[in-house]
Amino acid sequence: MKVNIEIDCSPEEARTFLGLPDVTKANDIYVDTVSKAMKGVSDPEQIQQFAKQLAPMGQIGFKLFQNFVEGASSAAASKPKSSKKD
Repeated sequence: MKVNIEIDCSPEEARTFLGLPDVTKANDIYVDTVSKAMKGVSDPEQIQQFAKQLAPMGQIGFKLFQNFVEGASSAAASKPKSSKKD
């Protein structure tokens, strides 16, 4: 048996439902900083050096972060809800 569930919601609604933090302000600061740093960069070696500074662990760091997020979301989904008896 195959069951498909389609949920129509905005990214903000999905973030709130999953209990993820709002990182809009941090993202704005990050994008602004990267934009300022990239102005006037025309040499590919400069871009590569800048990318290495942003992600010192490269693919390993990304994989660790991805595992952290997946682990947190699966733990939240499998957490049993407590029932109160009056």
